[in-house]
Amino acid sequence: MANELDKIEVKPARRQFLRGAAALASVALAPGLLLYQARPAGANVDSGVRWGLLIDANALSEDDVDACVSACQREHGWRAEDGSATDAQWVRKVKLRDRASGHTRFLPVMCQHCEHPPCVDVCPTGASFKRADGIVLVNKHTCIGCRYCMMACPYKARSFIHEVLKDQLPVAPRGKGTVESCTLCVHRVDRDGADAVPACAEAVNRAGRQAIWFGDLNDPASGISQALREFGATRLRADMGLNPGVGYRGL
Repeated sequence: MANELDKIEVKPARRQFLRGAAALASVALAPGLLLYQARPAGANVDSGVRWGLLIDANALSEDDVDACVSACQREHGWRAEDGSATDAQWVRKVKLRDRASGHTRFLPVMCQHCEHPPCVDVCPTGASFKRADGIVLVNKHTCIGCRYCMMACPYKARSFIHEVLKDQLPVAPRGKGTVESCTLCVHRVDRDGADAVPACAEAVNRAGRQAIWFGDLNDPASGISQALREFGATRLRADMGLNPGVGYRGL
């Protein structure tokens, strides 16, 4: 199937930049508002774990993908409830069309939390980093808004914040002039561990239907590992060798 991701020609360097990528710590800025900054690798995360998603393209309707986007917006506050303009795009709806048959389907596309993230590789300050458990994040304290990471990302998964921010959520601090992207709902992961369910998955998984799996890719007994063995998965732009932590069933 042809889609917009196939048209992206990005060849980021693959050098090891920022060994020992960091976990998160909280720094209070104002009552009820926190920003994250890097901590030494291994702090509060397990390097034996790698969190990831398996998204079933066959199970998701256009309305389901819209629900994923809306749930992410509510969870992280990257869009005002009144619908006012924002440049944020933590997860977006992508339309795929089979040229031969005309069949269409829709996918949620977000940060793919790569094993070898090009956004980390090109960041001049270390603001883009990968935790020991595989979650790729942005340190708002050291992001200078250069947007190199946006250019390096082959998934168009990062956004630059142009607008003035207000009413931010404590679980998802943001900063004008910085870059942001999907965090795999890291606040839920740090709180609930293997029982965590990202907002996008929570929005579409219903009794009798599993459309998005989340879990530890390194644990053969986890639900996501079992689903991968049963169904397999396609990685977007697998040709780049980035080994994304997000896979799609049915592509």
